[in-house]
Amino acid sequence: MGGHGAHANKPYYLHAKHMYNLDMMKYQRVKMPIFAFTCFSIGVVVPVYAAIFQQRKTAST
Repeated sequence: MGGHGAHANKPYYLHAKHMYNLDMMKYQRVKMPIFAFTCFSIGVVVPVYAAIFQQRKTAST
């Protein structure tokens, strides 16, 4: 078996033609800004939290 299953004879992934077609994405004007804001937020929040955590850890010893 090994994950091959019924799709072993397909020459390509079933949805490959439409997988990265951002122009045809439904609600693109809503989804892309939300995605960008989420990535930006994670990129800001994680280092800030890490710095606060490290300073708390250092101050307690």
